Formats: sequence, C-alpha cells, structure tokens
Amino acid sequence: MDDLGERTEAPTSKKLSDARKRGQVPKSQDLSGILTMLGMLVLMIVFGSTIASMFARVMTRTLSADLAADQVSTDSLLAGSKYVVYEVAMVLIPVFAVAFVVVYLVQFLQVGWLIAPEQIRPKFSKLSPLGGIKRIYGKRGLMKTVLNTVKLVVLLIVAWLVFRSHIDEIVVLPKLTPAIAVSAILRLVVTLAFVLIALLLFLALLDYIFQKWQHTQELKMSKQEVKEERKSMEGDPLIKGKRLQMARQIVMQQIGKAVPDADVIVTNPTHFSVAIKYDTETMGAPRVVAKGADLIALRIRQIARQNDVPVIERPPLARALYWGVEVGQEISPEHYEAVAELLAYVYKIDGRAGELRPKNSSEAEPALV
Repeated sequence: MDDLGERTEAPTSKKLSDARKRGQVPKSQDLSGILTMLGMLVLMIVFGSTIASMFARVMTRTLSADLAADQVSTDSLLAGSKYVVYEVAMVLIPVFAVAFVVVYLVQFLQVGWLIAPEQIRPKFSKLSPLGGIKRIYGKRGLMKTVLNTVKLVVLLIVAWLVFRSHIDEIVVLPKLTPAIAVSAILRLVVTLAFVLIALLLFLALLDYIFQKWQHTQELKMSKQEVKEERKSMEGDPLIKGKRLQMARQIVMQQIGKAVPDADVIVTNPTHFSVAIKYDTETMGAPRVVAKGADLIALRIRQIARQNDVPVIERPPLARALYWGVEVGQEISPEHYEAVAELLAYVYKIDGRAGELRPKNSSEAEPALV
C-alpha cells in the first residue's frame, strides 16, 4: 500500500497552511451568492421606499413643466445633471457601501482574512482553449452541470407551489386598483424570493460541507509524504537520535568528573539527585556541581558510591535544589541553613568538622558558620 503512495492520511497542519497561502481554501460559490442575494434583498426592503422616493423626485423635477419651459442651454443642462447625480449619489452610495460590507462579510465568514498573491498572478495556462474545454466538460464540470440542473428543477417546482398557494390572490389582481395590485404583486414577489433563498441557502450549506470534504480529500497525503514532511520539519530521526546520544554522553562525562569531587549527594531518593560541593577557599557558598532526574539521577548515585561520596536522602531539599539551582551556580540563601546542616553532618562523620567555616569567617554567611 505504502509503495503505491495511496493517499490515506489526513492533511497535516503544514500542508493545510501551505494550501491556504496559495489561496486553496474550501469555499462555496453558491453560499457566497445566496448570502449576498439575501443581503441585497434585505437592503432593497429597507431602502426600497427611499430609492423609490428619490427616483420620483428626480423624475418630477426633470420632467416638470417649469423645466420644459426654460430655455435649453449648457448651463441649464449642467445644473440638471448635477442635481440628478447628487440625488442619486446621496441615496445609492450608502446602499452600495452596505452592500460591499455584506459581500465582504460573506467571503470573510467562509475563508477568514486571506491574501494570496499567487491567485492574483496571471497564468497563461488558463488562457488555453483546450484547458477551458477540459474544465467545462471534465468530470467536475459535468458534475456541476448536473447539480445545477437539479437545483433549477427543484426551484421551479417550489416556485410553482408558491404561486399555486397564492392563486386566489393572483386571480383577483385585474379587479384591484393599480396601487393595491402593485402592492399585492410586490408582497408575492418578496414571499417567493424569501422561500427560494431559504431553499438555496439550505442547498448552499450542503455544498459548503461538500467543498470542505472535497478540499480535505484533495490534500490527503500518503504515509511516505507524512514521513518526509516530518523529517523536513524536525530533521532526520537518525541524526536527531545521534544528537541526543551525543548530548547524553556529554552530560555523563560531566557527571563523571564532577560527582567524585562532590562533598555530598542529596536525593529524592529515586527521582532526583543533586551533587553539592563547598570549597571554603574559592566559594562563597556551596555550589551545585551536578544534578539529574531518573536515569541520570541513578547514574549520579552509582558514581557517588563508587567514589565513597555520601548519598543522603532529603526529598524536599533535593527537589528544591533540582528545580531552583542550575549546575555551576551557588545555592540561594534560603537553602543555606539546610545545606550547612547537611555538610556539617557529612564533615563530622568524615572527620572534617572544622572545614565548614571559611578562612575569613567575618565574610561568611551566618547560615554557613
């Protein structure tokens, strides 16, 4: 299976990110179109009366008898044109601004904030007539044609059902006054529009779900591709393993040199081991010369026993020193007293009771005296 390169693995986050940078994102054109249409319909309902009033004013002004009686001149035509442009602009610019925001939000809801220069870059391959024919009559093009045909049939059936449910109102339209008839027709058109848009919105949501599924299927990877990507991101596992092995060897060498010279090993007793050394000639306070957890902690204890370095169990102190003091650093003042007592005990059993006090006792920390 793997040799054939079968794409059975879900796309990694890196592949999804790379596809997004190329502008390859799941997006339903149907959903964008329907939401935009719904937004425009709402705008027309909200601003419809305002737009109608504006056109009525413009028509009344331009076709009025007073204007017709004026002497036609360049100035009068220019003034009339300015009036028309101003009236139309004052009404339609806000409507178009809101429409632009609606269209942008529709796209943003699907793909979020995305800038893909690769999609803007001209591609002469798209100008190929043969490529265009393949896109139209290819498998995906034919499938889209079939789906669009099915949608059209469904919409026609629903539209017929809506008209049939309002047949009584349609029959009496010729008997109504023009104003009432126009109002009834507009209500019927709005009702039909909302029903069709609701149906199209449902179909568009299904299309969006399908587009997301198809996008995932197209980006699926073979197991070999996943391995290669992991190698490129994390490095070759063999090289990485060798680096870890070399780092472990360096740590072990450092431990092998530092632990035999330590004064005492403080343990957890199993998880942590901390090697402490105190030289009154060169150090102002005891210093951590080695530390480790788990296997390294075990190795520290083994080296200590081989070199007759005392190993003493002090779990709270071992944990505090392991987490709070780096190798090569002196212990913090809050641990002076506990470490001083520990070193005093070790020096006592080792016959070095007098070595705990530094040469210049006036410069020593009180906890170490």
